[in-house]
Amino acid sequence: MAHPELHLWMNGEHVGIWTASRAGVPILRYDDAWLRSPNMRPLSLSLPIPAGVPELRGQVVDDYFDNLLPEAQPIRERVRRRFGLASTDAAELLAAIGRDCVGAVQLLPPGMAPTGYDRIDSEPLTDSQVDTLLRNLTATPALGEAAGDPDAFRISIAGAQEKTALLRIGDAWHRPLGATPTTHILKLPLGLIGNIRADMQDSVDNEWLCAQLLAAWGLEVARTEIARFGASKVLAVERFDRRWMPGNAWIARLPQEDFCQATGTPAHRKYENDGGPGMRACLDLLSASEHAIDDKRRFVLAQLAFWLLAATDGHAKNFSLAIGRGGRFRMTPLYDVLSVWPIMGDGPNQLSPYRARLAMALRGKNAHARLADIHVRHWQALAAQSGVPDAFAGMQALVERVPAGLERVEAILPPDFSGRVWSSVRTGVLAQAERFLNELASVTP
Repeated sequence: MAHPELHLWMNGEHVGIWTASRAGVPILRYDDAWLRSPNMRPLSLSLPIPAGVPELRGQVVDDYFDNLLPEAQPIRERVRRRFGLASTDAAELLAAIGRDCVGAVQLLPPGMAPTGYDRIDSEPLTDSQVDTLLRNLTATPALGEAAGDPDAFRISIAGAQEKTALLRIGDAWHRPLGATPTTHILKLPLGLIGNIRADMQDSVDNEWLCAQLLAAWGLEVARTEIARFGASKVLAVERFDRRWMPGNAWIARLPQEDFCQATGTPAHRKYENDGGPGMRACLDLLSASEHAIDDKRRFVLAQLAFWLLAATDGHAKNFSLAIGRGGRFRMTPLYDVLSVWPIMGDGPNQLSPYRARLAMALRGKNAHARLADIHVRHWQALAAQSGVPDAFAGMQALVERVPAGLERVEAILPPDFSGRVWSSVRTGVLAQAERFLNELASVTP
């Protein structure tokens, strides 16, 4: 199948073209006008603008774009059927749904420009209409349904779970039209997950709680709220890759990429165990940040927070960089943090405590990823490896803030919040914090 030629845009400026040679070699060709623009930057750290001919070739090009798409094959298949596509190839999918992606890039066919990117075009939605939209996310459309519909909702959000995105203006939800971007991601409950069919039907409460705790412990994290639309309960996540411009006249898309994209890693290798970036590679990446010390400190503190929360999905796609003019970059807020404390146990459909692992291992003489195998000495080693002054002091301070953070978050729990999620996360986090401090006391003279 021929690779469609797709034109790349950022906030109304033509960035380049994604295509392929006759032999099928992926090609990214930067536009000369983009190279002269004051807003010039590479699409990705893995796709630097070369001297001379501004063109890059190879699998790394396709991997960058593939990382813009949902990872789960059933979700890709639903997109294929909804838009009447021939395959789930990344280029074909993005030709259909690449008008609003994570970050700033928009993908449009030749001859089409993002007219109206600098204004707000939208239609308001009732709660009932949002409920219908959410329920239709998991429905398998009939063959041909929505195929060729120019008004079909054409957004692409990377990740492994069902989600969509909408525009919020004040307290009202809207469907963006034309080149107007979305401002919030709406995430549905996960349901039963994995081969063990563990119950994560309370994932909305779970992720909200993790975000509140991270913020209470002093970490920067995406803003979230629990929202209800009819029978649908979702987590509404405010997008930090969007910014309202002066006078609220329009919304700018802010360039960003995840660590898989930044390191040229395909999505199927996002976990360290599958060949993806580990902590050392991530720290090396952040060493070139314009806020290198702060970003590396935030990264190692995030890993400690994941250990406290039993947040086992901190892979390379769940860390991102904001890319500034000229290719300068910094780490974004945290996002997509879920605890497995609510599904931990030795019974059926539960995750054994001895199988719970961080997505990235702490490394000394050996690799340590299992939560039960990680001790204070491993955090001390990571702090030293980070090159961040007083990194371990920051870790100790975070753990000491755990009880106060839990009290602060308990005071704002919604009335109908899942008791199962709260009690299991609270108990697990307190036990981890106590273990850390007890071990520290035993080795401190």
